[in-house]
Amino acid sequence: MSIADLWYKNAIIYCLDVEKYQDANGDGIGDFDGLMRRLDYLQGLGVTCVWLQPFYPSPNRDNGYDVVDFYGVHSKHGSLGDFVAFMRHADALGIRVIIDLVVNHTSIDCPWFQQARVDANGFFHDWYVWSDIRPKNHKEGIVFPGQQTTTWTKDKRSGKFYFHRFYAHQADLNTWHPYVRAEIHKIMGFWLQLGVSGFRMDAVPFLIEKKGAGVEHQVDFNLLKEMRDFLQWRSGDAIMLAEANIPPEESLDYFGPEGDRLQMMLNFPVNQRLFYALATGDLGPLIQALEDTRRRPTNAQWVQFLRSHDELDLGRLTDEQRQKVFDAFGPEKRMQLYDRGIRRRLAPMLGNDRKRLELAFSLLFSLPGTPMMQYGDEIGIGDDLRLPERECARTPMQWTADRHGGFSRASRVVRPVIHDKVYGYQRVNVSEQRRDPQSLLNWTERIIRARKECPEISWGNFVVLRTNVPEVLAMRYDWRNTSLVTLHNFSSTKQTVKVRIDCPHDELLVEVFDRHHSKTHNDGTHRIPLDGYAWRWFRVGGPDNAPGRSDLDLTNPRR
Repeated sequence: MSIADLWYKNAIIYCLDVEKYQDANGDGIGDFDGLMRRLDYLQGLGVTCVWLQPFYPSPNRDNGYDVVDFYGVHSKHGSLGDFVAFMRHADALGIRVIIDLVVNHTSIDCPWFQQARVDANGFFHDWYVWSDIRPKNHKEGIVFPGQQTTTWTKDKRSGKFYFHRFYAHQADLNTWHPYVRAEIHKIMGFWLQLGVSGFRMDAVPFLIEKKGAGVEHQVDFNLLKEMRDFLQWRSGDAIMLAEANIPPEESLDYFGPEGDRLQMMLNFPVNQRLFYALATGDLGPLIQALEDTRRRPTNAQWVQFLRSHDELDLGRLTDEQRQKVFDAFGPEKRMQLYDRGIRRRLAPMLGNDRKRLELAFSLLFSLPGTPMMQYGDEIGIGDDLRLPERECARTPMQWTADRHGGFSRASRVVRPVIHDKVYGYQRVNVSEQRRDPQSLLNWTERIIRARKECPEISWGNFVVLRTNVPEVLAMRYDWRNTSLVTLHNFSSTKQTVKVRIDCPHDELLVEVFDRHHSKTHNDGTHRIPLDGYAWRWFRVGGPDNAPGRSDLDLTNPRR
């Protein structure tokens, strides 16, 4: 099996919101014309796949996830023609596009729901989940504690209660209904015909569960198989990337025992333990999460990420672990959300510490799987805690030091741009960082370029190596008779790491990013110095043994 067969294995995914990326027509809202003009920037950064958050017609009560029409583009973003023009330019630049597939629920303003509430015997009524009385367990399964008080709300027109796993304005679809499943296929087929390379699937565990008052808990993984079959029939290389915050032992059910369901899933188990490790230096839970998510079908892939457009969900940590992450990265109550997460951006969480940011990004690009970045993190964008819930981390992209950070020439914009003394657009923007060879942006571009030349991370098998320093994570990747070793120091103090590589040609290690090398001592171990929060990647046996030789130099005086 070649790399070309499974393009997503070695992809660089970049998540963005059209609404907040670039405004071209001057109305203060991002649009597809503006995004199209920034595709060359993304190509230059090294992005190979763009994940678009919802851009469909919507009342926008939940950042566009409350969809009214799955077959359209919200007028504020342009037209379907603008979307097609954007897709053509992305294709010309070799950038794939995946879009959010939000079919667990619809907006209550959706015509389907409006017709469902009018006629209990009508075509659309059973597309949703109803009850004549409010179930006694109507407070169970709430997703947004503090913002949501029930999962069953009475509809005045029908006189019945409808089920909504999320907000009351998002009525759940009955995805066990054959017509709903057929409609999901039509939605997928429509966007595949317009050139998308797949879908990021929202809330997959809720999508496949059986819903209703008094029903026993059941899940239907066959729905994922049906969607995968349809996807492959219409577009052989398209993928489904799932948001499924599940225990690791359930992951094979989602991937499919034969790899015939989902191709990709966001790795929540590793993400949560990674931030615990960054907060405490305790690597035990992170290593366990890496081992727990090791098993997967050959054609399946985990997606590693640091931050996303949602809160940093810490719900699967122990109470003690979660509190330690809160203390380190979100000590104030206003920084926390839903009693389980942190709503801050990456740079503020890490105190804008360049060494810790580089450590985090090096981990993102070297943990087993495919890396996914959130827009703006490549320049260290901040957050606005005055904005409600998760909106604080969804501010416009900062391009220049001009008004609104170059996002728009309008007098007012969809969200205020960050303008504080540390993260304000006058200081943190693409234009300024392009001119600085040592900027976070230019550093990120170089590490992405190197990451693409290290397919061992995406395709190979990994081993966690033992070291004499408990705060250092050492890993070896093996693929096609080549090996790569990565070291990451989660401690603020300088360490000399003693490590045995245990593979052919391990007497010599040559750094990927600079000209240093390491040779074994008489006892067969390497002794490698690491500054506080430092990291290093090595080719085993030297660069001539690499699948694609790298002559990059990421040397930085701060490392």
